[in-house]
Amino acid sequence: MARFELKLPKMGESVAEATITNWLKQVGDKIEADEAVLEIATDKVDSEVPSEVSGVLVEQLFGKDDLVQVGQTIAIIETESPPATEGGVQKEEDLSVSELEKNIVSSIAKSTNIVSAPPSGAGGLSEKFFSPLVKNIAKEEGISLSELENISGSGKDGRVTKEDILKFVADRKTEPKVKIQEPVISKPIPTVQQPTTVSINGGDEIIEMDRMRKLIAGYMVASVQTSAHVQSFIEVDVTNIVKWREKVKIAFEKREGEKLTYTPIFMEAVAKALKDFPMMNISVDGDTIIKRKNINLGMAASLPNGNLIVPVIKNADQLNLVGMAKAVNDLGGRAKAGKLKPDDTQGGTYTVTNVGTFGSVFGTPIINQPQVGILALGAIRKVPAVIETPEGDFIGIRQKMFLSHSYDHRVVDGALGGSFVKRVAEYLEAFDVDRNF
Repeated sequence: MARFELKLPKMGESVAEATITNWLKQVGDKIEADEAVLEIATDKVDSEVPSEVSGVLVEQLFGKDDLVQVGQTIAIIETESPPATEGGVQKEEDLSVSELEKNIVSSIAKSTNIVSAPPSGAGGLSEKFFSPLVKNIAKEEGISLSELENISGSGKDGRVTKEDILKFVADRKTEPKVKIQEPVISKPIPTVQQPTTVSINGGDEIIEMDRMRKLIAGYMVASVQTSAHVQSFIEVDVTNIVKWREKVKIAFEKREGEKLTYTPIFMEAVAKALKDFPMMNISVDGDTIIKRKNINLGMAASLPNGNLIVPVIKNADQLNLVGMAKAVNDLGGRAKAGKLKPDDTQGGTYTVTNVGTFGSVFGTPIINQPQVGILALGAIRKVPAVIETPEGDFIGIRQKMFLSHSYDHRVVDGALGGSFVKRVAEYLEAFDVDRNF
């Protein structure tokens, strides 16, 4: 027998600790390599910690809600034989196919929480292995055994992971898809438990906040109490952008293998404006101002349950439009699949939120502390507008939208806050319809 120390893995350069939210395995449980042992949470992202070896969990060194530092040992797993060494590095011995099959069958037989399925000749049991977490999610979402078996797994040996089943649930809930005017900024799948509801006399209900909602509530109240919020609004003519995107989006996707939404175009303009007005790319620490060297743009995204997450595009000012589109789509895709890493949400210096996704013309967003500004993008609308020409003025139909800029009046005065959003508008209105991507 050998004892393996399961440590809290590194989750990014700026993440040093995490909170244990749930133990998926208990002392005495058998664990397969790559199988999730526990769930952890940082202040932005929930994730699982898998085991690197097969064996039996013999000790939990921390309990639920305990704060653990990166690199700390959180559990002890007893393996059947000492790991083989290769070049001084421990390496687990591979199980034979027959042994692996026996372990899977044994795990299924021991499980007391088999997913329910319509009666069948197999007695409702599956020959595939599903972790207790996956089975619990399937049970809560009413997923039948046949549906579960048809989910394509991305884990070891094709196992269905938590991310796989959450993506299946999200895709099922969003069908049929509805076409909307504004591109939806990535909607990642929530990794929190469904809130419990208690009915009062068959009428009103009491709904307990989930962990993420409690965190968001705390952040929002703290932000309003910390910063003196003021807003500036400006209307922008984005007709040239709409025409250009319609003209090139098919060729763009064909050449780059990426969809071209409006989001990277707006992000490019914001990054340029931040270079022009570096005192908008700052944070406040007590009585001091920290002027940030890097321009890291957060793009606020709404989860299906109403919660928010803000993945960050690092060094956004160094990206061309193609690079920006790839960054936006990459973060959006991984967020939707529940595969964002904690470091993906860290280090933002300015945030952009797309309230137009929900049909809002403009909004008054709350600042993402310790930043000093956040820009809301309103819905793009066709409106009648006065068009000035050398031959005179006339009325025409234009594509317009509102930009809403919330900023911290402790350190950003109206001149700076207004000038910044005006510069963003100028970059958007000056967009070249003959531009190559």
